[in-house]
Amino acid sequence: MLVHRLTPLLLGLLPLWRLLTLVSGHPQHGPCQQIQRTALCNSRKLNSVPVGLSDHIEELQLNFNQIQTLQDDSLLLYPSLNTLSLACNSLEKLQSNTFKNTKLLENLNLANNNLYTGYQESSEALKTVPRLRVLDLSVNRLDDEMVATLLENLTSLEYLNLSGNLLQRLDETSFRDLHQLKELDLQRNIMFEIDGAFDSNPKLQRLNLAYNYLPCLTDFHMTQLVVLNVSHNFIEWFISRQDMNDTFQLETVDLSYNKLLFFPFLPNQSRLLNLYLSHNTIRFYEQLAENDTLQNSSTVEFYNLKKYTQNNVTAKLWDDSLHGDISSVQILDLTWNQVEYFPRGFIQKMPALSRLRMCTNCLGALNLTSEQFPASLYELDISNNRLNEIIADEGTLGTLSNLTYLNLSLNNLTMLPSGLFSSLSSLRSADLSYNSIDICLHDEAEISTDFISTCVDWADVKSLRQLYLKGCNLERIPASSFDGLSLTHLDLSDNPGLLIHKSLQSLSRTLQHLGLGNTQIQNFDYSRFQSLKFLNISRNSLLNLPPSLTTLDLKTLDIRDNKLSTIPSAHAYTLAPKLHTIFLTGNPFNCCQTEWFRTFETVHMVAQSDIECEDLFRTTHKVERFNWNLCSEEGGESLLWLILLIVPLCMFFMAVSVVFLLTFRPEILQKSIKKKCLRPTSY
Repeated sequence: MLVHRLTPLLLGLLPLWRLLTLVSGHPQHGPCQQIQRTALCNSRKLNSVPVGLSDHIEELQLNFNQIQTLQDDSLLLYPSLNTLSLACNSLEKLQSNTFKNTKLLENLNLANNNLYTGYQESSEALKTVPRLRVLDLSVNRLDDEMVATLLENLTSLEYLNLSGNLLQRLDETSFRDLHQLKELDLQRNIMFEIDGAFDSNPKLQRLNLAYNYLPCLTDFHMTQLVVLNVSHNFIEWFISRQDMNDTFQLETVDLSYNKLLFFPFLPNQSRLLNLYLSHNTIRFYEQLAENDTLQNSSTVEFYNLKKYTQNNVTAKLWDDSLHGDISSVQILDLTWNQVEYFPRGFIQKMPALSRLRMCTNCLGALNLTSEQFPASLYELDISNNRLNEIIADEGTLGTLSNLTYLNLSLNNLTMLPSGLFSSLSSLRSADLSYNSIDICLHDEAEISTDFISTCVDWADVKSLRQLYLKGCNLERIPASSFDGLSLTHLDLSDNPGLLIHKSLQSLSRTLQHLGLGNTQIQNFDYSRFQSLKFLNISRNSLLNLPPSLTTLDLKTLDIRDNKLSTIPSAHAYTLAPKLHTIFLTGNPFNCCQTEWFRTFETVHMVAQSDIECEDLFRTTHKVERFNWNLCSEEGGESLLWLILLIVPLCMFFMAVSVVFLLTFRPEILQKSIKKKCLRPTSY
């Protein structure tokens, strides 16, 4: 009877016993960290999905483990799972029923695995995930056939990453079931053909094809695409379909690092904002159109080989009017091309242009008047060209009131439009480095009748903050050159023998970055520049570190390639707590006076392993490897000095002894020689 009365009680305690057993078998300090509904199990050397986690978790991260197969029952305990990440495992396959009980899964990361091994069974598993939106299959050594198999019937997929695989050719069957696809990453494959691959993806907006082997993009007709990245390929032609009246939704096109011969043939109607064309071989050919010998060879036709001549594309090579609709372009990057001039009206086609980057081209002249640069222009970079003149009038410069960054460095300029800087009311940064430009005195501006000046004057340009005048062959800077300015950055490096006098004193309160490298400056008092954070005084043959530097709150100091033999300990102790970075290479430091090196151990010494010193024998050592025990601590005197003192003394006493023996006791020397050298032989 007692047993029958206890049976209901025991049955009631059974669930509690099971719970206690589960807790004791899987303690709180398990292999995973649980934060609300997320389980973090990364880098735990796991061979399988852990059990004992909350059955309500929605995100499970298993990256950097050793899971090879995802078993059918691996996820049965986690029906609420929404996000699963298995990146960087040794995963070879997903068993066909892996996701049978995980119907809410939307985000699956399988990057950096070995799914090429069991891709067929893995494909069956993926088909059972009805709500999958995000899938990462990057770096799995998948080829064209494997990818097509894995993506079968994934009709809900919106974001797909296939980068770092072995894809070579794509066609209309590659993504035919991905009708909801919005973003596709195909970079770093070995693709050379993408014939009609995206015709079944009407919602595709972002396409990344960078770092492949595509030779051209012709008949481009993806009107819905917003961002296209085909940089780092071998593209010689980009031609969009010219017979379409639809407005293309393109906002960003990246064709940089290709082999483009011509400016791309863009759609006739588009919303293009950003066009990146750097590192190609683009030129304009308007001038060649007048050459009669080219009239018979001014077009090129591209044929779709599969459809024969039904869909050929024709481009008029010398017609620069076929640039397409660039009216909304805001950023145009033509850096590192072969542009010699702008075609007539080219700049006027971009009334919204804000950034024009033309660094490293072949421009010989810039006519701001005829080109009619828009008032929206914010950045203009024409550095490293062949400019020998800039033509502008007062009205033209007045329209550039929004120009903020101007880079004219590395050209052949000797003259500039008069009043260039004073007309640019928003100018904050100007770079004239490596041009033969002189600085005007306030009353000495040489203005010719054609509005050209042989010197520059930026008096009272209150917006100017950064001015770069490196390598301009400057010999002097007039005392009042920077009056009225509030410069924070000034670089005067590579002007050997430059006479500064007191021209910098007006900047003492605002200057933060100062470059005086290779100016042969010697005795300069920096103590007034209390805002200075960066100072370059390299290549100036300095014998001593300027004491006034210790009064500053410097963060970066460049004293390379001087003649410093040491840095006084007091200076090092003062500078070290404030400095973040210091450049020291190229100085003939004394190996036995390098206490500063240990003081600067808390500072980032750039190229620390290359800092060298010389010992008393002029032998060069790496400072960080030099044995400081060879040097005494008092007065910095080295044992090498003692060696240099003792060796001559020993040799002197030996010489005196020999002379004494030869003079007063020759018989001792003779007996010694006979004893060692005149021994009897066996003969």
